[in-house]
Amino acid sequence: MTRNSTRLDHVVLWVADPVAAVGFYQKAVGLEPIRVAEFTEGKVAFPSVRVNEETILDLAPLTMAARMQMLPGAAESAGQPVNHICLSLPADAFDALRARLQEHGVAMSGIDHDLSGARGNATRSFYFRDPDGNVFEARHYDE
Repeated sequence: MTRNSTRLDHVVLWVADPVAAVGFYQKAVGLEPIRVAEFTEGKVAFPSVRVNEETILDLAPLTMAARMQMLPGAAESAGQPVNHICLSLPADAFDALRARLQEHGVAMSGIDHDLSGARGNATRSFYFRDPDGNVFEARHYDE
């Protein structure tokens, strides 16, 4: 990718407890925490976790929803659920994620095959929820 191509930068998830959410994403999903100390010190509004070098998930406290005033009606729609977010992983990372989620007692769907996505049909995929009810799909493609 070039620096000027269109790509996903971040997704903001509403969470009840941002620090607990970071713990889930770090321990059960295997993502790198960002700005947790700054959040707990009151220096930033929310922490994040890194999906890859170009994409992060912001873990915003639900209490911020009422302050979403960037567009008319934004506060009323803030906090509404998204259907799901999909993480594309190499096959070994896919297997490691499933094992970590199982170790942490996270409920998961069965394995699906050939579901369509941004890179064609995925070899395998499954779904899980974070502690705040956000639904994720994990998948991998044959390379």
